[in-house]
Amino acid sequence: MSVSSRYRQAWEGFWSEATDEPGAVFWDAEPTLTVGPHLALFEPLLTDPGLPLVDLGCGNGTQTRFLADRFPYVVGTDLAAAALDHACRADPARQATYRLLDAAEKNETETLHAELGDTNVYMRGVLHQCEPEDRQPLVDGIATLVGERGRAFLVEPSEAAGPVLLELAQRPDGPPAKLAPVLRHGIAPAEVADDAVPDFLRAAGLTVLASGELPLTTTEYEPDGTRIVLPSTWLVATRAV
Repeated sequence: MSVSSRYRQAWEGFWSEATDEPGAVFWDAEPTLTVGPHLALFEPLLTDPGLPLVDLGCGNGTQTRFLADRFPYVVGTDLAAAALDHACRADPARQATYRLLDAAEKNETETLHAELGDTNVYMRGVLHQCEPEDRQPLVDGIATLVGERGRAFLVEPSEAAGPVLLELAQRPDGPPAKLAPVLRHGIAPAEVADDAVPDFLRAAGLTVLASGELPLTTTEYEPDGTRIVLPSTWLVATRAV
């Protein structure tokens, strides 16, 4: 099963219009505020840090480059070719490798696993953007990439983020400038129940090793200068034993 053409086109349109300016995208906060805290939770649970690491839904590669400084081989993957164009321009030294991937398509994840072997997987805020019917196939794809030895770190806005995003979207003077393009392209964040993510993982044959809550930092600010953050949940998963 591959993702819907509507979803793919929405992301192509979004990334085609996005600029290369650091912090121009709503969720593209500095790695020290995003993937850095995630790695503090993820790295101690890795059984083999030397495995290739796949940044699933890498977008413009800001977090991918941070990961490439810390792991021997990192592959940034995304559904949108326009996103990978941004990532490649921002990484002329090719610290990481970039690859077009529909992770909900079984053949594509199987092909990547055949090339790389078992991998560790990092995924931030992808499930909640997916069409509901794509979520289980996407997590099945993660299970394929993880294989027997890898581990996966997933972080998603929690249910509590829904009212925050709704309030931002419905402000009388319009949504914040960096959120507006997301809404305009029809990729407004959808709610995923907090208990749904572990259910997806279990259905894919994965076991949750650890989980918790963290603020998900954005690049947008309130009029008073306060950074906008969203409540999020994180999980580390591995093949069920």
